[in-house]
Amino acid sequence: MIVPIINDDIREVPASVLAYIGDAVFELYVRLHVAARNRSKSGSIHKLAIGHVSAAAQAKTARAILDMLTEEELSVFRRGKNSNPASSTRNTSPPDYKYAPGMEAVIGYLFLMDRHERLDEIIIRIFEISDRGDPSEHSDQ
Repeated sequence: MIVPIINDDIREVPASVLAYIGDAVFELYVRLHVAARNRSKSGSIHKLAIGHVSAAAQAKTARAILDMLTEEELSVFRRGKNSNPASSTRNTSPPDYKYAPGMEAVIGYLFLMDRHERLDEIIIRIFEISDRGDPSEHSDQ
C-alpha cells in the first residue's frame, strides 16, 4: 500500500488528523473483516460494520485494549481522546464519544508510522472483543 509521507514530525501532527486517518483505516479493516465472514447483501454487511465502528462500540473496545497499549500509544490515545471536546452526539454518552477518536488516533498513528504488525495485533484484539459481543456476525458462515 502506498502511504503518503507526512513530512512533519509525527508527534506534531494534530490528534484530529491522526484520528481522521485512523477512522478510515479502521473502517477498511472492519469492512474486510465483516465481508470475509458474511455472504449477505451489502446493506446487511453495512449494518454489521456499523456495530464495529459506532462510537459506543469503539469506546467499549478502546477500554478493553488500554492495558495492551505502550506508553507512547497511550499518549497518542489521550491526545485523540481530548482532541475534540466540543463535539457531541445524540446516540452516545459524552465519555464514550471521547474514546472513539482516542482509539482512531492510535490506529492512524500506527498506520502512518508504518507499524503494521503492531496495528494488526491491536485490530485482531479489537475484533476478538467485538465479535464476542455480536454472535449474529457469524450467522452466514
